Amino acid sequence: MRGKLRTFRTVLVAGISVPVLLLAVPSPGVAAEGAGGNRMPGLPSTVYGGAWPTSHLQGVTVDRRRGSVYWSFTQVLVKTDLGGKVLGTVEGLTGHLGDIDVDERDGRVYGSLEYKAAESFYIAVFDARGIDRVGMDAERDGVMTAVHLDEVAEDFTADMDGDGVFDGDTADTADHRYGCSGIDGVSFGPGFGRRDGKQTLKVAYGVYSHTGRTDNDYQVILDYDISTWGRYARPLSQDAPHHSGPAHPDGKFFVRTGNTTYGVQNLQYDPYTRNWIMAVYKGKKEGFPNYSLFTVDGSAAPVRGEIEGQAAPETGRLLVLREAGLRDEATGIRGWEFHGSYGFDALGDGRYYVAEGRAVEEDGVPEQEGAIRLHRWTGDTPGPFAPLG
Repeated sequence: MRGKLRTFRTVLVAGISVPVLLLAVPSPGVAAEGAGGNRMPGLPSTVYGGAWPTSHLQGVTVDRRRGSVYWSFTQVLVKTDLGGKVLGTVEGLTGHLGDIDVDERDGRVYGSLEYKAAESFYIAVFDARGIDRVGMDAERDGVMTAVHLDEVAEDFTADMDGDGVFDGDTADTADHRYGCSGIDGVSFGPGFGRRDGKQTLKVAYGVYSHTGRTDNDYQVILDYDISTWGRYARPLSQDAPHHSGPAHPDGKFFVRTGNTTYGVQNLQYDPYTRNWIMAVYKGKKEGFPNYSLFTVDGSAAPVRGEIEGQAAPETGRLLVLREAGLRDEATGIRGWEFHGSYGFDALGDGRYYVAEGRAVEEDGVPEQEGAIRLHRWTGDTPGPFAPLG
């Protein structure tokens, strides 16, 4: 943040009065410079999301139509404008709020929400228009409902070694179907293999890092038509979590990348390239390239095929990685090296906001701060994005 003007405001977070650092950024009308010196209007090159006494930044989504940015800080959802001004927060979450995406049709924000100890996994639905002040409570202030995902709970709790005991939230086990550790990446977009059409919600599994298994080398993505979710969505009591939600997804898909560390951290449909972008924490398994970014070919229809490495032969609907970027000769896996795991938002015109986060300390209070910086698509290797502005 060198060279940027810092100002402070005091806000109440989780009952604690803390200083929040605000970063002066260009106004929303300031243009950023694109490829070849072209001017690309309408968005600031940097937006600062503040510093908060929470866990690190998990995801970010920009509602261009309404001029808002939403930040997932694990236990707190933060709403700012495009200048970084804090407009409101939703607090009191005791689970893990991960990646988020806005439904551009109505402005609601959808995010993955995990309670692993309770073996409960949700999509949190935030009424973003109602987030109008700092310190709103996730349970009491009527701005958040949740839909339970039974499919995720079933795969997370699967007793894969058949010993009659589920070993819980640990990677050091043969349990968890496909290595499922829960959910993280979420994004709206058309059906796989389609360039347009009805927007549905895709939800990506977290996958434990385990180098001794062979059944955890796929990213797993569930597909949900949320048009009927009104019947399921309920306020969430975190002390007694409900299980109201669809029994099964509308689709379940697999893409072979090699094992990663906690699966797809950020999932994003990119209308510009018409592909699906998956940002991950790099895997550790030998024999795989362990890239940090993958893209699913949005034009390729899923095909039924073998899900390799399973204890018993199994088939599923397989997705295809795009034939671009780096290529591992041994496996044929394609990917890139790029940081997108703190947050990533495709703006639809070849520009992208990429999040950065770090630990800071203000007046002795440990905090996590976040910012997004505008990038453009280049398609180059090893990283396909370049910063703007």
